[in-house]
Amino acid sequence: MTFILSLALILLLTKFSGHLSVRLGQPAVLGKLIVGILLGPAALDWIRNDQFIYYFSEIGVLLLMFIAGLETNLHQLKSNWKPILMVAILGILFPFIGGVGLGELFNLDRTSSLFMGVLLCVTSVSITVQVLKDLNKLNSKEGNIILGAAVIDAIIVVVLLAILISLFGTDKDISLTDLIVKKIMFFIVIILVGWFIVPKILNVMMKLKVSEPLLSTGLAICFSYVYFANLMGMSGIIGAFAAGLAISQTNHKDIIVSKVEPVAYSIFVPVFFVSIGLNISFKNMDNHLIFIATFSLVAILTKLISGVWGSRLSGLPTKSSLLIGSGMISKGGVGLVIASAGLQNSLLTPDYFTPTIIIVVITTLISPPLTKYIIQFESKMNRKNSVLKIYKNNVLGKEKKAK
Repeated sequence: MTFILSLALILLLTKFSGHLSVRLGQPAVLGKLIVGILLGPAALDWIRNDQFIYYFSEIGVLLLMFIAGLETNLHQLKSNWKPILMVAILGILFPFIGGVGLGELFNLDRTSSLFMGVLLCVTSVSITVQVLKDLNKLNSKEGNIILGAAVIDAIIVVVLLAILISLFGTDKDISLTDLIVKKIMFFIVIILVGWFIVPKILNVMMKLKVSEPLLSTGLAICFSYVYFANLMGMSGIIGAFAAGLAISQTNHKDIIVSKVEPVAYSIFVPVFFVSIGLNISFKNMDNHLIFIATFSLVAILTKLISGVWGSRLSGLPTKSSLLIGSGMISKGGVGLVIASAGLQNSLLTPDYFTPTIIIVVITTLISPPLTKYIIQFESKMNRKNSVLKIYKNNVLGKEKKAK
């Protein structure tokens, strides 16, 4: 029953903290992340990241990505392929070089340096999705570019991590050929299933004389995609996002979105946000402060610069480029998973595991307010330009007529 009490505490405090964040001019997700730090071992130590929290948070991030897929405009993804590709490529190149270079600077061994390079390549779009939803930017051009680039980065990171494990990890019997074949098979299968089978399943299930047939079917499709993604060596969030994309092309999209969101945001998603903060502990961190500060700064700047530069090279304006760059910073749950995989496979030494977790959480905390600030700045500039335009049209127009 301890978990039940923890769940009640999480649900109540995340709502209050989210409300307080909004009142202070910040995205609601920032308050939820801070609640996790306060409730965890870093502060009050009331809640531990046990198995129940883990399962609920996993479902939370999967549902969050499922909803993101449902609300993604596939046509915009196709039409924005150039900036998506540029942001994704630079979002791997710059952080990887920065991570490896810093690893060498801090005298980490070659394996750990390579691993830190891979870790800095991670973008946890789940946090950004929530921020964009809060600010009504998820279906914007910038939102679609962030989603597309983050998914590509996640795929590349999974491949890079698998290569590191096969070369330097505890499990060196992994075949790179098998890994590549599995990933190709994954995309072929999900495209065919999404195109031919998913619509037929939904059409059949909606005719059943039971309560919420579409909701249950949509969730079943989501979790089936997630299971298959893991089976093929892919991240589960990619499977959830792909399931959402598949359903978004059917006539049942709006109904499923309206049914899934209350389930996700009332119980599972708040636990996911809190679970990130529960991974923080500040014990014995005095010797790693410079390491944490330097890697955090490089992690933020390399993702921000790669997003801005990739967008500008694709012809996007500076304001849009800054928003895309800030949206690519967060590492969130994906970063925690990659860090854990590095520890388990001897790619990262135990001494640097907790500092690495703190780096992941810092990038996660900085992204929401930065994204909010950029959006507010953009809106302010748009209003200013509108006022100037009206002034020129009205005042200057009258002066010309008077002359």
